[in-house]
Amino acid sequence: MAISNWPEAERPREKLLARGPNSLSDAELLAIFLRTGVAGKTALDLARDLLVEFGSLRALLEAGPDCFCRSKGLGKTKYVLLQASLELGRRHLAERVERVDMLADPRATRDYLMARLRDHAQEVFACLFLDNRHRVISFDEMFFGTIDGASVHPREVVRRAMAHNAAAVILAHNHPSGVAEPSRADENITRRLKDALALVDVRTLDHLVIGDGEAVSFAERGLL
Repeated sequence: MAISNWPEAERPREKLLARGPNSLSDAELLAIFLRTGVAGKTALDLARDLLVEFGSLRALLEAGPDCFCRSKGLGKTKYVLLQASLELGRRHLAERVERVDMLADPRATRDYLMARLRDHAQEVFACLFLDNRHRVISFDEMFFGTIDGASVHPREVVRRAMAHNAAAVILAHNHPSGVAEPSRADENITRRLKDALALVDVRTLDHLVIGDGEAVSFAERGLL
């Protein structure tokens, strides 16, 4: 039976309008994105099959174009639409953090950094450069490594901070393993960066290690 023939309260679009997007399952949200099904399957049936095929919603969203487009019911057009939707979400978070004091809203900081760094397959070291009111000047991904680590150069971080005329910085990097627990190497480079930035009167407010669904704050751990 076509979704248009279902009771109105059970149709994903109408359900979203009546109850909000949080009321929908992953399959229902994906069905709205897909819009149409394939022969013998509604959009919701297809969405459920795709979630089983890829293993999770996240795996589907992170799939490369070749893998994504091989699946029945998908293609280049839907891949482009999906990637555009994901980027809109990231930019929405970026605008949110640009307007707030990063120390006053640590949840916004975590959400933004997780959205930017969590899904990288390699380790990425980034800096949030802030003004004297702790508002974001720039988010810069600076160093890239393998899944075992990244080579971080304090001199380059200092140079970038001065170029932005930053008053403070929040350091961040991801652990592709998904485990956010800081390593001894993470602690060592944090001390080096903090000392180097202090020489040019730039405060290091925090260092967040981004894992899979969690973030560990050096400031909260007393490691700064």
